[in-house]
Amino acid sequence: MTVVVQKFGGTSVGTIERIKAVAKKVIERKEQGNDMVVVLSAMGKTTDELITMAKEISPNPNKRELDMLVATGEQISIALLSIALHEYGYDSISLTGFQAGIKTNGLHTKNQITDIDLKNVKKHLGEGRIVVVAGFQGINEKGDITTLGRGGSDTTAVALAAKLECICEIYTDVEGIYSADPRICPKAKKLDAISYEEMMEMASLGAGVMETRAVELGYKYNIPIYVGMTHGDKKGTMIKEYDETMEGRVITGLTTNDDVLMITVNNVEYKSKNIAVIFDKIAKHSINIDMISQTAPFEGYVNISFTCSTDDSYSVEMAAKELQIDMPEIEVSRESNITKLSVVGIGMMKQFGVAAKVFNIFADNNIEFKQVTTSEISISYTINSSDKQKAVNALAVALDLQVN
Repeated sequence: MTVVVQKFGGTSVGTIERIKAVAKKVIERKEQGNDMVVVLSAMGKTTDELITMAKEISPNPNKRELDMLVATGEQISIALLSIALHEYGYDSISLTGFQAGIKTNGLHTKNQITDIDLKNVKKHLGEGRIVVVAGFQGINEKGDITTLGRGGSDTTAVALAAKLECICEIYTDVEGIYSADPRICPKAKKLDAISYEEMMEMASLGAGVMETRAVELGYKYNIPIYVGMTHGDKKGTMIKEYDETMEGRVITGLTTNDDVLMITVNNVEYKSKNIAVIFDKIAKHSINIDMISQTAPFEGYVNISFTCSTDDSYSVEMAAKELQIDMPEIEVSRESNITKLSVVGIGMMKQFGVAAKVFNIFADNNIEFKQVTTSEISISYTINSSDKQKAVNALAVALDLQVN
């Protein structure tokens, strides 16, 4: 039998009725002669609600206990789906990350999968059961329950597909991958296919439909990833190796990310040691840095700006206080009304002038930018959030990213 891994997001299992509908969808694939492994997220906004409760007790909850808390969300959804499958007459079993053999290491709330022992999963598949696995979680070398960070259920699903050497299907509340977020750009084009490289870039730059690590795993093990809508028959998007069907596109997509905190450290004496101290302090607080910029030295001083997730706001505040003790002459400011906007396309590797075109679009529309970073296949800008809609509208038209 062919194994299929299906993953359903939080909105897909947000109510009992939706869980019943997912059960019927899984049964349909089972009836086609497939062995089924199903990975679920927590119901709806359950994870957010659990985190909110924790933060009502502590502004910085103990990370081990936070993992213990939020991991319960997926356990609810997998048990309910397994109950539904039984009710429809199909043998099923729900497994936590630990029971599914998912081994992890790293920092609590940000663990990474190191391996999966498939013995238990294969045993139940061999006995004809539909195996329902809790996404987003695993167990570390100490025996502690761990979580994989935002979007971790995608990673769970693709990792299982990689170990089982089968296709992975990701089902959500959108029809597939779009050239831009359809909530911001209603005429955005739906893509029939996108390369692993482009999807990794878009995911890392803010496209919320897929998690970066999940796409990296698909790329590493050449696992096709299908992204489609849970309910309905419209064709989705296949994430796969770059091929000739994707040629001719200079820009494939446009992403925006509002989860951005921009920190500027002013009045830093221009010495390599001082720069090292700043980023060493940031690293010690486990803050993931994104864009970095530095002014040219002026009278022996520089200003340094960097961006990070708003989730790291508390850690940034602690790091800033410690820095100002070590370097009392510096001033630290923060801006939260910031959006990171990025254009992505593998065709940029062979096409020049994309940056110039974007700069001209910004100039024509009076859009100011604060930082710019580039990779081989992307250009990213930080802009004021108030300019986001205007920027998306102008770029979508100029870069042929929407349906005419």
